Amino acid sequence: MRRITLYFVLLLLGSSFFGSRLGFAKDETVDELKARFANAHAEDRPELGIRIAQHQLRNADKLYNEGNVEKAHEAVNDILTYTEKARDAAVQTKKRLKNVEIDARKMADKLRDIKRTLAVEDQPPVDEAIRRLEDVRTELLKEMFAKDKKDKKDKKQEKK
Repeated sequence: MRRITLYFVLLLLGSSFFGSRLGFAKDETVDELKARFANAHAEDRPELGIRIAQHQLRNADKLYNEGNVEKAHEAVNDILTYTEKARDAAVQTKKRLKNVEIDARKMADKLRDIKRTLAVEDQPPVDEAIRRLEDVRTELLKEMFAKDKKDKKDKKQEKK
């Protein structure tokens, strides 16, 4: 009985330690994430940038539904800014390229869904955001697959 109790106590302590270490213990605000992003190592920036962008995507959707178009446009600008920063960090470190590309695609899809609910005069900033997210995706895909082609060309030249 003591062994089982001790096991559960250790399990709870371990999960609370690792949960808080991995960021599961609390939801951070956008401002906290932005502060972390500014001080983060290059390897951590793609993930943090995408988290900020996703958070702002949820905020933009909520703000558009509430009719607060100006603040929603600010949130859309943050989506673009931090997705582009995540792309830049991913390209620089050559890590998380695929994850950032997938998340950018999902955010572009969600923005298309949001756009359909907006008045015509509110749609241009969302259209621009979708276009820029697609540009981010294109650049990431080029970066992911350009390396493979370059390596194959190098190997062919070595064989000759």
